Amino acid sequence: MKWALVLTGCLVLSSNAVAQVADSATTQELIQKLLNRIDTLEMRLTELEKAASPTPTPVAQAPRPARPPEAEHDHDAPPQPETAGQITYPSLKISGFSDFNFAASDLHGPSGGFGAATLLNSHTGFQEGQFILHFSSALSPRVSFFGELSFTARPDAGTGTPAAPGFNAEVERAAIRFSQSDYLKVSFGRYHTPINYWNTAFHHGQWLQTTISRPEMIQFGGSFIPVHFVGSLVEGVIPAKGLNLNYNLGLGNGRSTAINRSGDFGDVNNHRAWLANVFIRPDSLYALQVGGSVYRDEISPATGLPTREWIQSGHIVWHSETPEVIAEFANVTHKPVNGASVVSNSQAFYAQVAYRLPWQQKLWKPYYRFEQIHVPRSDVIFRGVPTFSASTTGIRYDISTFAAFKLEYRYYDRRGLPKIHGAFSQVSFTF
Repeated sequence: MKWALVLTGCLVLSSNAVAQVADSATTQELIQKLLNRIDTLEMRLTELEKAASPTPTPVAQAPRPARPPEAEHDHDAPPQPETAGQITYPSLKISGFSDFNFAASDLHGPSGGFGAATLLNSHTGFQEGQFILHFSSALSPRVSFFGELSFTARPDAGTGTPAAPGFNAEVERAAIRFSQSDYLKVSFGRYHTPINYWNTAFHHGQWLQTTISRPEMIQFGGSFIPVHFVGSLVEGVIPAKGLNLNYNLGLGNGRSTAINRSGDFGDVNNHRAWLANVFIRPDSLYALQVGGSVYRDEISPATGLPTREWIQSGHIVWHSETPEVIAEFANVTHKPVNGASVVSNSQAFYAQVAYRLPWQQKLWKPYYRFEQIHVPRSDVIFRGVPTFSASTTGIRYDISTFAAFKLEYRYYDRRGLPKIHGAFSQVSFTF
């Protein structure tokens, strides 16, 4: 109020001076000084009003929604502090996934080599999917741990003596990583084998992937490509003039005597498995990924001769929702160690396209996948692997940021067996 009176007085004085001696040079100078003084007083008044007003309390921001499941995944990354002084070690973060399914098909009789994870069954009905827990922990600024635990319903629950439990517990992944830099990271443990794209992009937890089921060539419990690998990995990314060259080099235990299992308890022979995987993600085409892998092992199956195994695979991926494109090919070469002339080459590939529709808040995502596996009759190692071609058509609806509903139709054309038509639905979520 005081400053307002001063300003009013100054304005009155300036008006009188102008009226009395408007044509005087001295008067003009006086007017200018008064105007400058008024500006100074107004600035001072503004500062005093700011100082007197209470400081507003910052409004807490709502948590940022999780990224879409089809985005590049960092769910197995250790928790990172917002500032360097806010973290204590170890810093454990736990997350989980689960799903529930309904399947109906005209399968009557044996599935012809398809495992339970494909959801093909001669019975129609509901099925509880895997219950998954992820454990990620920073042990120091450069050392971290990641673990993945699954619980899978058993079809023989309650039978036998003693009675079989209702669920099988499995340590799917467990690895400790030492990060020297982005160029060099070394880890030891049990991994999803980095031999192709899908196996390292979409882990246990069906919410992560667009479709209900994985391609059969990399299906959990399948035999075509070794899903798990126990040993050591060296990995990193090199800028390479904007190409962003990623690499994985691994050495460890190969397949167990059951070829759909890894050598968790140790290698079944004295021949280590090794792998090399490289891919690029150019800066100029941020959504593109192109790469290839090689895998070498010697298999000692429970039934059959010791066999040398070579796996070569390649992939091309467009990391986007409009569209999403994933295509992979793998060739598996088996040659008996005893020098027999029979060399078998089995091939598998799939191509999947999807597109998130622009309307209704982009919640709908139709997709289509074609896949094929061909195993020659001479390949005794893959005698239980199905030879088939299949088409999958479906749509995904994101119920929320953390839950999705999927509905799909599949058609299987099996070698020497009746064709299969089936409808499948799934509710999958993360928590």
